[in-house]
Amino acid sequence: MKNVVIYDSTLRDGAQSQGISFTVADKIKIVELLDEFGIDYIEAGNPGSNPKDMEFFEIIKSKKLKNAKVIAFGSTRRANIPVEIDNNVNSLLHAGTDHVAVFGKSWDFHVSEILRTTLDENLNMIFDTIKYLKNHGKEVVFDAEHFFDGFLENPEYALKTLEVAYDAGADSICLCDTKGGMFPLDIFNITKKVVEKFNCEIGIHTHNDNGMAVANAIMAVEAGATQIQGTINGYGERCGNANLCTIIPNLQFKKGIKCVEDEKMKEITILSRRVSEIANAAPDERAPYVGRSAFAHKAGMHSDAVCKNTRSYEIIDPEMVGNERVLLLSEVAGRSAIIGIINEVDPTINRESEKTKRILEKLKEMEFKGYKYEGAEGSLKLLIQKVLGMYKPSFKLIEFKVIVNEPSVDDVNSSALIKIEVDGQEEITAAEGDGPVNALDNAVRKALERFYPEVKEMKLTDYKVRVLDSNSATAAKVRVIIESSDGNEVWSTIGVSTDIIDASWIALVDSIEYKLNKI
Repeated sequence: MKNVVIYDSTLRDGAQSQGISFTVADKIKIVELLDEFGIDYIEAGNPGSNPKDMEFFEIIKSKKLKNAKVIAFGSTRRANIPVEIDNNVNSLLHAGTDHVAVFGKSWDFHVSEILRTTLDENLNMIFDTIKYLKNHGKEVVFDAEHFFDGFLENPEYALKTLEVAYDAGADSICLCDTKGGMFPLDIFNITKKVVEKFNCEIGIHTHNDNGMAVANAIMAVEAGATQIQGTINGYGERCGNANLCTIIPNLQFKKGIKCVEDEKMKEITILSRRVSEIANAAPDERAPYVGRSAFAHKAGMHSDAVCKNTRSYEIIDPEMVGNERVLLLSEVAGRSAIIGIINEVDPTINRESEKTKRILEKLKEMEFKGYKYEGAEGSLKLLIQKVLGMYKPSFKLIEFKVIVNEPSVDDVNSSALIKIEVDGQEEITAAEGDGPVNALDNAVRKALERFYPEVKEMKLTDYKVRVLDSNSATAAKVRVIIESSDGNEVWSTIGVSTDIIDASWIALVDSIEYKLNKI
């Protein structure tokens, strides 16, 4: 098993992603996560670009990392000035890292039209900057910006920029598909030529503008590249960078190329999710390997096959990346998918039972009405109880009224009045809340506390609404999913109706009944 160097740019390239802004504390947390996971290099920011990155590099000096080397990132010197007086270059020295990355132009178009300097001066800028940093004892990574586009238009000049960097002492040369428009075979062929020409570490840096960043990075490795640059979850400018959470498992498990220790691979899913939390970005549930849907099976034939042999529809064991298998319950699910849930309600029922058939028929009937139980197992278990004749309601609703008042006062704009019956005894109560659903939730639990003190342990932790038929405008059906918790367990329930309050009530009742039944 040969090795590759994993070079993470989440804190630099990833921070350029729309909607993402890391604080200094965020960056420190992510460095610690990446270091613990076993990342080799962490490109942490540009100390010459903003005070926040300067503060970060001051703090990180005192941190002792187990595995990772922190890299300060910057550009070559500006045109027509001595490198010694270039503020950006000197900021790389002041950052205090032993390792620095410098990007320079490898596309003659960018030299002429963007930098507005001569081709020879650009070569001097690359050489002077790397030589200066090497003379100060730094390990230098040269990022050949726009290298592939430059090679396609002027291969001689693109390669000349690499030669100059190599002659100046660059420890590694990274080939950048900065626009993200290259195709895998081009990446392979061009990278192979570079690998054959230079006796140093060759890296690959790809963007995802054409959806091929991961494929392009892997093809570069096939061609001999031994350093991969990317970001956690593929964060980055425009369409993002190569996703290390996809690349690393692909290389390690499918190509036999070692990236991190096998035991650490079991932490890659939680790493992905923790970084998304810090970035305040919703996780990509369909991301390969680490997404919640990566090992989720819904079709009946698929679920049945996976229950018999996981190799049938899974590329690896989900435990290898710290993820888990999910058998989704739906109108297309088979008996193998649902029997596990049924057995939690009644362990005596088998998959060939007539009762299983009845439950599946009821499930399909409810999904036709708009119910979707794969995210509401609390309601699903109650539905199974009802089909089996095991369900006994804990209370009966007589009526409720909800009043909304605007503007709100102290985050209270709604009140609910509710009348319920428990074992022939009626209870009437009222409560206020931030919105009609919150008021209704407060009122029903307040009414039930007299009969069931354990409802005090409950609280509503999440509330989602989905319009099922937007063409019907305000007459459309809505699906409400409520997540509840009692501190020990979390469960979700569902309600569907053309009335959002009614749909919410159905989900609320299931939430309370689940708690009281404790299935």
